Amino acid sequence: MRENSPVLVVTEADDPTADMVITELNRRGTPVVRFDPADIGVDLTLSARFGGRSAPVTGELRTPSRAVDLTGVRSVYWRRPVWPAFDGLSRDDARFAAAQVRYGLGGTLQALSGPLWVNHPLRNAEADYKPAQLAVAQRLGLAVPPTLVTNDPAAARCFAAAHDQVIYKTLRWTPYRRDGVPLTGWADPVTAAEIDERVRVVPHLFQAVVDKVADLRVLVVGRRVFAVRIESGILDWRRDYAALSYRTVELPGPVERALLAHVDHFGLASGSFDLAVDREGCPWWLELNPNGQWGWLQEPTGLPMSAAFAALLTQGAPS
Repeated sequence: MRENSPVLVVTEADDPTADMVITELNRRGTPVVRFDPADIGVDLTLSARFGGRSAPVTGELRTPSRAVDLTGVRSVYWRRPVWPAFDGLSRDDARFAAAQVRYGLGGTLQALSGPLWVNHPLRNAEADYKPAQLAVAQRLGLAVPPTLVTNDPAAARCFAAAHDQVIYKTLRWTPYRRDGVPLTGWADPVTAAEIDERVRVVPHLFQAVVDKVADLRVLVVGRRVFAVRIESGILDWRRDYAALSYRTVELPGPVERALLAHVDHFGLASGSFDLAVDREGCPWWLELNPNGQWGWLQEPTGLPMSAAFAALLTQGAPS
């Protein structure tokens, strides 16, 4: 890989976490080109060539300040990209235009054979299925709370009655608004009496509550593992960040190896795990977010998370 080979940072305009990684890349003298798919048009131009006797993919990507040779991309940090919605077009035209961007721009980037992806969008998508995550975690020897995925109200009521406390969690975070107000799906307690026929409409995820004393957020970057213990006393600590305190911890060796094996299973270069620590000190696996947030943890813990991302992206794919 040439010294001037750039790292592509693909993310939305307002992304403080990406800014932290870009700052570290700049400190290393690693060239960076940042863009968002939503910029397609005057602010983002693609020209890619296929076939003939040249390399399988040639061409360039241009932003207002940079031009990128597609044959010389070092790494791609697929952070929080936004696909264009084309609000000024009719519904059908907007849907058509959006598909052309996703399969033209996105398809060209995915056709590149050289870069390291953190993470490849197809690998992110595969790892985003919670039932698959649960099964892999158990196969790897991690403690997994009893969990039921069902659209059968009777099965759900039976499960809720069989455990002291049960929560409902969404199977995937999805943008949702009610009366124009954005809503977030929390891990909410549910009782057998509250479960009714509406469960039949779609599968729901119900899980036995871990009798926890703390939570863990574990960030894997390449082969580096950063574990942060979160003290809150809250069932879902995301509800009140002001109530949280943090300290760095060392994971038991078998747990750390299992988490590394978990990201390897899905072909990820990075991932964020949530675990709950019970009263005996046992970590219980809850979920993997293949592109999870971590930026807010770096300052209070002093962990060099952004530096780890920058080092991985600068290194690029193995020769």
